Amino acid sequence: FNEIDMTRVKEMRAVHQEAFTEKYGVKLGFMSFFIKAAVEALQAIPELNAGIDDQEIVYHDYQDIGIAVGGGKGLVVPVIRNAENRDFGELELTIADLAERAGNNKIDLSELEGGTFTISNGGVYGSLMSTPIINPPQSGVLGLHAIQDRPVAVDGKIEIRPMMYVALTYDHRLVDGREAVTFLKQIKDLVEQPERLLLKV
Repeated sequence: FNEIDMTRVKEMRAVHQEAFTEKYGVKLGFMSFFIKAAVEALQAIPELNAGIDDQEIVYHDYQDIGIAVGGGKGLVVPVIRNAENRDFGELELTIADLAERAGNNKIDLSELEGGTFTISNGGVYGSLMSTPIINPPQSGVLGLHAIQDRPVAVDGKIEIRPMMYVALTYDHRLVDGREAVTFLKQIKDLVEQPERLLLKV
């Protein structure tokens, strides 16, 4: 587990929301920031982008990110292929399309297969904290949760900040605690400094 200060992302969304919506026809949400951060972190910690096939470890040089969305008959996890090559606009358009089709039970079975990592956002349903379940043969899943205004210490002063708990469930056969913590810390650092996602630093 870790927690993320969502202040900078919320500020960025507020400043650019109108122009983004006008250009792409969809709103700039939170999920695209986490997908971009996950891509960077998966490239740094490839064990979390790998899987076990029978007795073999299979590493992937691409990031096919599954995102859990509510469907007409329950939760489904369609896959955004080659998320590493998509910008924020492409990601938000894809997310909106998948969410709409999932709600209408129009997701094809092939769209649910072959993901290398999953992000599940229980926060949309009000979850404050959870331990998401790995989607085999993947080796990890990132859980996002509700954003709550909470008092936190910032530079020695108490401030009210929009905070989100995040969780990483991982397959210990592939991923050690050090790599798991490093991955989750990188997600935190990138989302708290979202300009790094654009600068690739």
